[in-house]
Amino acid sequence: MIGRELKLITGNANIQLAREISNALGVDLCDTAVERFNDGEIQVRIRETVRGADVFVIQPTSPPVNDHLMELLIIIDALRRASAQQVIAVIPYYGYGRQDRKHTGRVPITARLVANLIETAGADRVLTMDLHAGQIQGFFNLPVDNLRSDPIFAAYYREAGTDFEETVVVSPDVGGTARARIFAEQLDLPLAVLEKRRPPEGGTEVKVMRVIGDVTGKKVIVIDDIVSSGKTLIQAAQTLLDHGASEVSACCTHGVFSPGALEALEHSSLKKIVATNTICYQDAEKSDFVEYVSVGEHLAKTIRQIFEYKSVSHLFPHY
Repeated sequence: MIGRELKLITGNANIQLAREISNALGVDLCDTAVERFNDGEIQVRIRETVRGADVFVIQPTSPPVNDHLMELLIIIDALRRASAQQVIAVIPYYGYGRQDRKHTGRVPITARLVANLIETAGADRVLTMDLHAGQIQGFFNLPVDNLRSDPIFAAYYREAGTDFEETVVVSPDVGGTARARIFAEQLDLPLAVLEKRRPPEGGTEVKVMRVIGDVTGKKVIVIDDIVSSGKTLIQAAQTLLDHGASEVSACCTHGVFSPGALEALEHSSLKKIVATNTICYQDAEKSDFVEYVSVGEHLAKTIRQIFEYKSVSHLFPHY
């Protein structure tokens, strides 16, 4: 379409990733100020015209989740009022994604509430990565592209010269088996699964695990979408070593690393964690224990496909 323009805007959630996407696309970030009033309210000023443009707002709703979510909503509203043609919310990490259903009485489905807020603010489309639950896509009444990180991790381990003959992929729970299987198939590796069970007395702190599959003498890669407190991962690593694994490392899409998590993980039996940079976490970036793999180019290619009305699934086929 003649005259269409692609523009990029970022909030404060992950400016570094936004710059990587900007460099990959060869498109400068819009001159935007996302600041605070004295009482803490968010103030957004877009200092250049966006009239008639397709604007991609790069803003993961990562910790502090509420601040970054409000920034996203206010930026979208500002763009709508500035006559942008389309507003696409690029949310590499979708906060509140773990509250996707009623698992007990009198609890909210916050993932749906956030979807409603993003739609109400005026987004035309959402681009995200590794939603915690696939059904969140159905919470929106607009197109949602949910990219997967497994091709990125597969490429990383190939380039790292991993000894695949001595390696096995492990899912940390039964619910993550599909994700782990797709990753294992790309590297032609065997798969094992950890089954978690609560003690008979109904305790909540300690969980009993058993390994479904053979990990004896193997180097194990535990793959998960989110690492927050790290407790499950720490216990998983020890359980795998107790069952004969020679070493255990992990890869995760979203390194949330809640307070105290990184220190606990560093002192655990895990060798290292490979994470994407969907979340900006400065302490982890300074640590030798966490190795980051960028998703900037991955997202940039997808943004270009969306802008040019081309197939996203063709670019990143589903296995």
